[in-house]
Amino acid sequence: MDGLYFELGWQHIINWDAYDHILFVIALSAIYLLRDWKKVLVLVTAFTVGHSITLALSVLHIIRIPAALIEFLIPVTICVTALSNIIRKDEAPQNLQLNYFYALFFGLIHGLGFSNYLKSLLGSQANIVKPLLGFNLGLEFGQIIIVMCILLISTWIVQFGRVKRRDWNMFLSSATFGVAFLMVIQGVRALFI
Repeated sequence: MDGLYFELGWQHIINWDAYDHILFVIALSAIYLLRDWKKVLVLVTAFTVGHSITLALSVLHIIRIPAALIEFLIPVTICVTALSNIIRKDEAPQNLQLNYFYALFFGLIHGLGFSNYLKSLLGSQANIVKPLLGFNLGLEFGQIIIVMCILLISTWIVQFGRVKRRDWNMFLSSATFGVAFLMVIQGVRALFI
């Protein structure tokens, strides 16, 4: 049964319907190249730990936060991460502690976004540990696929396309920020209208 949840987890992430999550992974990865894959893997894992915690708490009905608020906060996390990339002074990432904070803390918010989807899958199932673990491992696997694609594209553009790393970061982070900002506006409307 957990093989099914693993598959659902990675398919959910790779599905374009989860583009908010894909945008966050892009924002987290935008400043890196393929040679930085270990750093990015740690970031993605920190993100998975964060969203696993709130996903479990929400599925177990320990915490409840209105869906409209979460749908507003998720694009805010993307905007903050992308903006951090844009205002970054150095070309290559030096101090990763802020990125780890973003990954872990913002993962808590994103986990709440997954909770309704997972609750609908679990139904009234009594034991949720294995399905929850399978789903989270699937999410991690899907994120790694997305990250590897981003790192490969970024490396190709910077090294073979001879685009300055800073210029590529600005382009990718600005585009991500722009899409997420439109989502923030939609989220504000949903909250107040």
